[in-house]
Amino acid sequence: MQLLYVDDERINLMLFEHACSAIDGVQVATAASGTEALEVARDAMPQLLVIDLHLPDTDGLALLRALRALPGLAQVPAFLCSADDDPALRRQAAEAGFAGCWPKPVDIGQLRQSLSALGLAPAA
Repeated sequence: MQLLYVDDERINLMLFEHACSAIDGVQVATAASGTEALEVARDAMPQLLVIDLHLPDTDGLALLRALRALPGLAQVPAFLCSADDDPALRRQAAEAGFAGCWPKPVDIGQLRQSLSALGLAPAA
């Protein structure tokens, strides 16, 4: 299963990749900006999108709209990640088409549970 994780903080990218390495069958492509995410998504054709809210060239809500416009990505499940834990943000994320909103750093148990619920990976 190919996953695209977008975050402009290098340490978050590394932590997420490391956490995902413990999940069988999950491959992670990363991007540090919206522009890079669009390029990577065209090549990687991810089955799951995990997007940071605050990016240097866009925000996660706008990036999801742009990614959804790419061929094959209109229905790919997406989760918004943010250090902001606000009920209003969760509503915005749902309205934008995100399946959920995860606090940072992403909890590996929550990731596994979401993958299993979406039928993308077996529960651990």
